[in-house]
Amino acid sequence: MPDNRSVRDELQATLDARRELGPDYEAALVDSFVERLDATIAARVRAELDQHDPAPHKRPAQGSPMIPIALGSMGIGIPLTAIAAGNAGLVGLTITWLAIVIINVAAAGATMRRR
Repeated sequence: MPDNRSVRDELQATLDARRELGPDYEAALVDSFVERLDATIAARVRAELDQHDPAPHKRPAQGSPMIPIALGSMGIGIPLTAIAAGNAGLVGLTITWLAIVIINVAAAGATMRRR
């Protein structure tokens, strides 16, 4: 493999430089070699991944992220309706349902942006 030869050559050059420069530069030489080795490994992994076709991803149903939000809104909306209407009348009821609508619209917008 030609890549193994270049890694060996890099290691040999690092060892030769260490002998010439002495132990004061050992950390810098090791760091430099590790960076080159990491780049070589990353290139090999990318090449290997490019050779294989990625598995097809199953797309979730269009409405599935919104189902928990819709059910939660209905579940919370019923008791909030009773509390708001009993304590604040029509104004409280209107504010409560406006807040629920705004939260649902914001959640739907965020879900649509992620796609």
